[in-house]
Amino acid sequence: MAQNKVLYSVGRAILMPIFKALYRYKIKNSGAIPPEGGVILASNHMSFADPPLLGIGCKRRLYFMAKAELFENKFFGALIRALGAFPVVRGAGDGAAIKTGEDLIREGNVMTIFLEGGRSKTGELMRPRSGCALVAQQMQVPVVPCCITKRSFNRTFSKTIIHFGDPLTPEDLGLTPDGGRRELKNASAVIMGEIKKMREQDAKELEKG
Repeated sequence: MAQNKVLYSVGRAILMPIFKALYRYKIKNSGAIPPEGGVILASNHMSFADPPLLGIGCKRRLYFMAKAELFENKFFGALIRALGAFPVVRGAGDGAAIKTGEDLIREGNVMTIFLEGGRSKTGELMRPRSGCALVAQQMQVPVVPCCITKRSFNRTFSKTIIHFGDPLTPEDLGLTPDGGRRELKNASAVIMGEIKKMREQDAKELEKG
C-alpha cells in the first residue's frame, strides 16, 4: 500500500501548531513506540481528530484502518489513502483489510487500530474488539496501547493528553500462533486494561488543570 510520504510530512508539520492551539495537547511516553520494525498501535477512539492527534504524537509514520464509509467521497477517500488509511467493513470480519494490515506490519510499518472498532459517542471506553489481538496473534508483533483523554468530551476543542503505553509482546498478551478465540478475548482485555489505567491517570491530571 502506497503512502505519500511528502504529503504526510507536510500535513503533520502544518497540523502540529494548529492542533496545539486548539487542543493544547500533551504527549506522554512517545518513545514507547519501537524506532523500527512492525508494530501495532492500539488506541481508544473519541473523535475525528484522533488520527491526526496520533500522527502528531508519534515520530514514525502511521497507517490506519478506517471505516469504509469514509471512502465513499472520492476526493476525501483519495486524500486519506494518500495519508495511509485503508477501508475496513466493520462487523463483517473483513479479511481483505486484515491482510492489508498484516502486509504493512510485515513491511516494518506501524499499523494503527482503534481497539473499540468505532468511535465512542459518549467519551466512555467501549468493549474492545478482537481485530487488534487477531493481527498481533497472526503476526507475532508487539502492541503499543495508547489512550487519548480529553478534559471535556462535550467540548469540541478541549485540552487533550495523548499517552503511549509500553509495548506489550505476544507473550505478555498470552498470544500463541495457534491460539483460539479465548486467547483473543483475553489479550483484548489486557490491552484495554492498560488503556484504562492511562485514562484514569490522565483524567486526574486534566482535572487539576
